[in-house]
Amino acid sequence: MFWVLLLLSAWAVAGTACTRLCLAAARAANGTADFGRGRELDLYEAAFLSGGPARVADLTMVSMARQRRLLLAHTGWATVVDPRGQDEMERSVIGAIGPGGQSRIAPVRVSAASTEAVRGLADRLVSAGLAVPDGVRTVAAAVRQVRLAALGVCALGVAALALPAADDVPRYLIALWFALPLALALSCLAIARIEVHPYSAWASPAGQRLLGAFARRAGRPGDAPADLSSVAVRGVRALGDADLRAAFAHREEYGGLRD
Repeated sequence: MFWVLLLLSAWAVAGTACTRLCLAAARAANGTADFGRGRELDLYEAAFLSGGPARVADLTMVSMARQRRLLLAHTGWATVVDPRGQDEMERSVIGAIGPGGQSRIAPVRVSAASTEAVRGLADRLVSAGLAVPDGVRTVAAAVRQVRLAALGVCALGVAALALPAADDVPRYLIALWFALPLALALSCLAIARIEVHPYSAWASPAGQRLLGAFARRAGRPGDAPADLSSVAVRGVRALGDADLRAAFAHREEYGGLRD
Protein backbone atom coordinates (compact mmCIF):
# COMPACT_ATOMS: atom_id res chain seq x y z
CA MET A 1 0.00 0.00 0.00
CA PHE A 2 3.00 2.29 -0.25
CA TRP A 3 1.53 3.61 -3.49
CA VAL A 4 -1.26 5.20 -1.45
CA LEU A 5 1.29 7.43 0.28
CA LEU A 6 2.60 8.45 -3.13
CA LEU A 7 -0.97 9.17 -4.23
CA LEU A 8 -1.55 11.38 -1.19
CA SER A 9 1.68 13.22 -1.99
CA ALA A 10 0.49 13.72 -5.56
CA TRP A 11 -2.80 15.19 -4.33
CA ALA A 12 -0.96 17.46 -1.91
CA VAL A 13 1.38 18.74 -4.62
CA ALA A 14 -1.36 19.31 -7.17
CA GLY A 15 -3.84 20.75 -4.69
CA THR A 16 -1.37 23.21 -3.20
CA ALA A 17 -0.20 24.46 -6.59
CA CYS A 18 -3.74 24.80 -7.96
CA THR A 19 -4.89 26.64 -4.83
CA ARG A 20 -2.05 29.13 -5.19
CA LEU A 21 -2.93 29.63 -8.85
CA CYS A 22 -6.55 30.31 -7.96
CA LEU A 23 -5.54 32.79 -5.27
CA ALA A 24 -3.14 34.56 -7.64
CA ALA A 25 -5.82 34.76 -10.32
CA ALA A 26 -8.32 36.11 -7.77
CA ARG A 27 -5.87 38.82 -6.68
CA ALA A 28 -5.30 39.71 -10.32
CA ALA A 29 -9.06 39.96 -10.89
CA ASN A 30 -9.38 42.28 -7.90
CA GLY A 31 -6.75 44.52 -9.46
CA THR A 32 -8.59 45.03 -12.73
CA ALA A 33 -10.56 48.03 -11.51
CA ASP A 34 -10.18 51.33 -13.32
CA PHE A 35 -6.42 51.68 -12.78
CA GLY A 36 -4.76 53.47 -15.66
CA ARG A 37 -7.95 54.70 -17.32
CA GLY A 38 -7.28 57.82 -19.36
CA ARG A 39 -3.48 57.61 -19.32
CA GLU A 40 -0.83 56.37 -21.72
CA LEU A 41 2.46 54.62 -21.07
CA ASP A 42 5.77 56.17 -21.97
CA LEU A 43 8.63 54.07 -23.36
CA TYR A 44 10.26 53.39 -20.00
CA GLU A 45 6.98 52.37 -18.40
CA ALA A 46 6.15 50.04 -21.28
CA ALA A 47 9.62 48.52 -21.08
CA PHE A 48 9.31 47.85 -17.35
CA LEU A 49 5.84 46.32 -17.62
CA SER A 50 6.99 44.13 -20.52
CA GLY A 51 10.36 42.94 -19.28
CA GLY A 52 11.19 44.45 -15.92
CA PRO A 53 14.29 46.45 -14.92
CA ALA A 54 16.58 44.71 -17.43
CA ARG A 55 14.32 45.75 -20.31
CA VAL A 56 14.46 49.37 -19.14
CA ALA A 57 18.27 49.23 -19.20
CA ASP A 58 18.26 47.71 -22.69
CA LEU A 59 15.84 50.33 -23.99
CA THR A 60 17.91 53.17 -22.54
CA MET A 61 21.10 51.93 -24.17
CA VAL A 62 19.40 51.40 -27.53
CA SER A 63 17.84 54.88 -27.37
CA MET A 64 21.22 56.47 -26.64
CA ALA A 65 22.84 54.45 -29.41
CA ARG A 66 20.18 55.64 -31.86
CA GLN A 67 21.10 59.23 -31.00
CA ARG A 68 24.84 58.52 -31.41
CA ARG A 69 25.48 59.39 -27.76
CA LEU A 70 26.50 55.84 -26.89
CA LEU A 71 28.40 53.41 -29.06
CA LEU A 72 27.41 49.75 -28.75
CA ALA A 73 29.95 47.54 -30.47
CA HIS A 74 29.06 44.13 -31.86
CA THR A 75 31.79 42.75 -29.57
CA GLY A 76 29.64 43.58 -26.53
CA TRP A 77 31.26 46.85 -25.40
CA ALA A 78 29.58 50.18 -24.64
CA THR A 79 31.43 53.49 -25.08
CA VAL A 80 30.09 56.84 -23.90
CA VAL A 81 30.13 59.57 -26.55
CA ASP A 82 28.05 62.21 -24.75
CA PRO A 83 28.44 62.04 -20.94
CA ARG A 84 25.42 64.29 -20.34
CA GLY A 85 22.37 62.12 -19.85
CA GLN A 86 19.05 63.62 -20.93
CA ASP A 87 17.09 61.95 -18.15
CA GLU A 88 17.68 59.94 -14.99
CA MET A 89 17.68 56.63 -16.85
CA GLU A 90 20.43 57.76 -19.21
CA ARG A 91 22.42 59.14 -16.30
CA SER A 92 22.08 55.76 -14.60
CA VAL A 93 23.51 54.00 -17.66
CA ILE A 94 26.38 56.48 -17.92
CA GLY A 95 27.10 56.03 -14.22
CA ALA A 96 27.03 52.25 -14.61
CA ILE A 97 29.58 52.44 -17.42
CA GLY A 98 31.93 54.26 -15.06
CA PRO A 99 34.42 57.13 -15.25
CA GLY A 100 36.46 55.38 -17.92
CA GLY A 101 33.61 55.82 -20.38
CA GLN A 102 33.77 52.22 -21.58
CA SER A 103 32.52 48.90 -20.24
CA ARG A 104 31.08 45.57 -21.24
CA ILE A 105 27.34 45.84 -21.95
CA ALA A 106 26.35 42.93 -19.71
CA PRO A 107 27.54 44.38 -16.35
CA VAL A 108 26.25 47.82 -17.37
CA ARG A 109 22.84 46.27 -17.95
CA VAL A 110 22.82 44.68 -14.51
CA SER A 111 24.04 47.82 -12.71
CA ALA A 112 21.67 50.17 -14.53
CA ALA A 113 18.71 47.88 -13.85
CA SER A 114 19.31 48.10 -10.09
CA THR A 115 19.66 51.88 -9.82
CA GLU A 116 17.42 54.21 -7.84
CA ALA A 117 15.94 55.56 -11.07
CA VAL A 118 14.58 52.15 -12.06
CA ARG A 119 13.39 51.42 -8.53
CA GLY A 120 11.55 54.74 -8.54
CA LEU A 121 9.90 53.84 -11.85
CA ALA A 122 8.82 50.52 -10.39
CA ASP A 123 7.39 52.19 -7.28
CA ARG A 124 5.39 54.64 -9.38
CA LEU A 125 3.93 51.86 -11.50
CA VAL A 126 3.04 49.81 -8.43
CA SER A 127 1.39 52.84 -6.84
CA ALA A 128 -0.61 53.37 -10.03
CA GLY A 129 -1.80 49.76 -9.93
CA LEU A 130 -0.03 48.92 -13.19
CA ALA A 131 2.84 46.76 -11.89
CA VAL A 132 2.96 43.79 -9.55
CA PRO A 133 4.60 44.60 -6.18
CA ASP A 134 7.72 42.71 -5.12
CA GLY A 135 6.95 39.60 -3.11
CA VAL A 136 3.46 39.16 -4.54
CA ARG A 137 2.89 35.81 -6.20
CA THR A 138 2.04 36.50 -9.82
CA VAL A 139 -0.15 34.37 -12.04
CA ALA A 140 2.91 33.61 -14.17
CA ALA A 141 4.78 32.19 -11.16
CA ALA A 142 1.72 30.23 -10.05
CA VAL A 143 1.27 28.75 -13.53
CA ARG A 144 4.89 27.61 -13.52
CA GLN A 145 4.31 25.94 -10.16
CA VAL A 146 1.23 24.10 -11.45
CA ARG A 147 3.23 22.89 -14.46
CA LEU A 148 5.91 21.57 -12.11
CA ALA A 149 3.19 19.97 -9.99
CA ALA A 150 1.82 18.17 -13.04
CA LEU A 151 5.27 16.80 -13.77
CA GLY A 152 5.62 15.81 -10.12
CA VAL A 153 2.32 13.91 -10.21
CA CYS A 154 3.50 12.04 -13.31
CA ALA A 155 6.77 11.16 -11.59
CA LEU A 156 4.97 9.93 -8.48
CA GLY A 157 2.62 7.88 -10.62
CA VAL A 158 5.49 6.25 -12.46
CA ALA A 159 7.17 5.50 -9.12
CA ALA A 160 3.97 3.92 -7.80
CA LEU A 161 3.61 1.74 -10.88
CA ALA A 162 7.26 0.70 -10.60
CA LEU A 163 6.81 -0.62 -7.07
CA PRO A 164 6.54 -4.38 -6.66
CA ALA A 165 2.92 -5.52 -6.44
CA ALA A 166 2.08 -5.99 -2.75
CA ASP A 167 -1.73 -6.17 -2.95
CA ASP A 168 -4.48 -7.07 -5.35
CA VAL A 169 -4.98 -3.58 -6.81
CA PRO A 170 -4.57 -3.71 -10.61
CA ARG A 171 -1.92 -1.48 -12.17
CA TYR A 172 -4.45 0.27 -14.39
CA LEU A 173 -6.49 1.25 -11.32
CA ILE A 174 -3.42 2.78 -9.69
CA ALA A 175 -2.79 4.73 -12.89
CA LEU A 176 -6.39 5.97 -12.88
CA TRP A 177 -6.06 7.19 -9.28
CA PHE A 178 -2.98 9.20 -10.24
CA ALA A 179 -4.79 10.52 -13.31
CA LEU A 180 -7.18 12.42 -11.03
CA PRO A 181 -4.66 14.91 -9.51
CA LEU A 182 -3.05 15.18 -12.94
CA ALA A 183 -6.43 16.09 -14.43
CA LEU A 184 -6.86 18.72 -11.71
CA ALA A 185 -3.53 20.35 -12.54
CA LEU A 186 -4.11 20.26 -16.30
CA SER A 187 -7.63 21.64 -16.00
CA CYS A 188 -6.35 24.54 -13.89
CA LEU A 189 -3.73 25.28 -16.53
CA ALA A 190 -6.39 25.20 -19.25
CA ILE A 191 -8.69 27.55 -17.34
CA ALA A 192 -5.81 29.93 -16.62
CA ARG A 193 -4.88 29.89 -20.30
CA ILE A 194 -8.42 30.89 -21.25
CA GLU A 195 -9.15 33.37 -18.47
CA VAL A 196 -5.91 35.13 -17.53
CA HIS A 197 -3.51 34.67 -20.46
CA PRO A 198 -1.12 36.34 -21.27
CA TYR A 199 0.75 35.78 -18.03
CA SER A 200 3.06 38.54 -16.86
CA ALA A 201 5.71 38.66 -14.17
CA TRP A 202 5.68 42.47 -14.11
CA ALA A 203 2.39 43.98 -15.28
CA SER A 204 -0.91 43.84 -13.45
CA PRO A 205 -4.04 43.21 -15.55
CA ALA A 206 -4.53 46.99 -15.78
CA GLY A 207 -0.91 47.32 -16.89
CA GLN A 208 -1.39 44.64 -19.51
CA ARG A 209 -4.35 46.55 -20.94
CA LEU A 210 -2.24 49.67 -21.28
CA LEU A 211 0.57 47.64 -22.84
CA GLY A 212 -1.85 46.40 -25.48
CA ALA A 213 -2.88 49.96 -26.24
CA PHE A 214 0.78 51.02 -26.34
CA ALA A 215 1.61 48.30 -28.87
CA ARG A 216 -1.32 49.32 -31.08
CA ARG A 217 -0.17 52.95 -31.03
CA ALA A 218 3.35 52.08 -32.16
CA GLY A 219 4.30 53.73 -35.43
CA ARG A 220 5.14 52.15 -38.74
CA PRO A 221 8.09 49.69 -38.83
CA GLY A 222 11.32 51.34 -39.84
CA ASP A 223 11.10 54.69 -38.11
CA ALA A 224 12.95 55.32 -34.86
CA PRO A 225 9.96 55.67 -32.52
CA ALA A 226 8.50 52.41 -33.79
CA ASP A 227 11.85 50.69 -33.34
CA LEU A 228 12.13 51.86 -29.74
CA SER A 229 8.50 50.89 -29.06
CA SER A 230 9.26 47.40 -30.35
CA VAL A 231 12.31 47.15 -28.08
CA ALA A 232 10.21 48.27 -25.11
CA VAL A 233 7.56 45.62 -25.75
CA ARG A 234 9.56 42.74 -27.24
CA GLY A 235 13.16 43.35 -26.21
CA VAL A 236 16.33 43.68 -28.25
CA ARG A 237 15.34 40.73 -30.44
CA ALA A 238 12.98 43.19 -32.16
CA LEU A 239 15.90 45.32 -33.39
CA GLY A 240 16.30 45.52 -37.13
CA ASP A 241 19.98 46.49 -36.79
CA ALA A 242 22.06 43.31 -36.87
CA ASP A 243 25.07 45.03 -35.24
CA LEU A 244 22.98 46.16 -32.27
CA ARG A 245 21.52 42.68 -31.86
CA ALA A 246 25.06 41.29 -31.91
CA ALA A 247 26.12 43.77 -29.22
CA PHE A 248 23.43 42.51 -26.87
CA ALA A 249 24.04 38.86 -27.75
CA HIS A 250 26.98 38.89 -25.32
CA ARG A 251 24.87 39.84 -22.31
CA GLU A 252 23.92 36.29 -21.29
CA GLU A 253 27.60 35.39 -20.90
CA TYR A 254 27.48 37.55 -17.78
CA GLY A 255 25.68 36.21 -14.73
CA GLY A 256 23.20 39.05 -14.53
CA LEU A 257 19.57 39.85 -15.15
CA ARG A 258 17.43 38.32 -17.82
CA ASP A 259 14.12 39.54 -19.21
